[in-house]
Amino acid sequence: MTKQIDFSRFSSIKVGPVSDVIVVNDCSELPRNAHIIGSCSNILISDNPPPLCMLSKAFDFIMIKNDLLHIGAATPSGKIVSFCKKHDIGGFEFLAHLPGKLGGLVKMNAGLKEYEIFNNLVSLRTCSGEFPKESLEFGYRYTKIEGMILEAAFAYERGFDPAKVEMFRKMRANQPSTPSAGSCFKNPPGEYAGRLIEAVGLKGKRLGGMGWSDVHANFLVNYGGGTFVEAMELIEEAEEMVLQAYNITLEREIIIL
Repeated sequence: MTKQIDFSRFSSIKVGPVSDVIVVNDCSELPRNAHIIGSCSNILISDNPPPLCMLSKAFDFIMIKNDLLHIGAATPSGKIVSFCKKHDIGGFEFLAHLPGKLGGLVKMNAGLKEYEIFNNLVSLRTCSGEFPKESLEFGYRYTKIEGMILEAAFAYERGFDPAKVEMFRKMRANQPSTPSAGSCFKNPPGEYAGRLIEAVGLKGKRLGGMGWSDVHANFLVNYGGGTFVEAMELIEEAEEMVLQAYNITLEREIIIL
């Protein structure tokens, strides 16, 4: 089954064409060479993207089983937080301010500062089987996971803390509300990508409908009608200028298709 998606409306950065996306109900339907997408919270899609697929709502679930929290990969972060609040479960409050679905959050080891999705991870399941956390390669905003994530299991503790939700909200208060795909670059060791982009004079720079936010320089934002070409020109300019000025190679956090 396919679903037609207008990525200029669906993606968080509001860039992209209208494309057919394959909806996967089980592993037998998983197409070869198709890129997996979720809610497109950190993806910049070109006018000519590769074949795309996404999980169906069969993978949108959350439940407690065998003293672990089992979450389907198509489950939105907001639904996870609501479940944890209802069942007085702590340790997932930071997801209240991280958009996306569970599969993408695990794939990029999403988090805020030291709070990361992998902190509570016990195992995950793909079409190739179940893998304990200890067998996975992961780090800061990085994992090496082959294939489509279907489900993950987490250890949990009692005690949902609304004060932590507020703390995380304040941590995100310096981020723009204008459409974006989140942080464009990972922070280099001992540095901040936003500081480097600002230091080379790009904070607030616009090109057509796209620009580096004047609120936080590491956010590439769409002020209205921004295009993939404009976004890529700004990204490549920032990479080149930071490399020339500081001999630092910025690593993209945003996924470009």
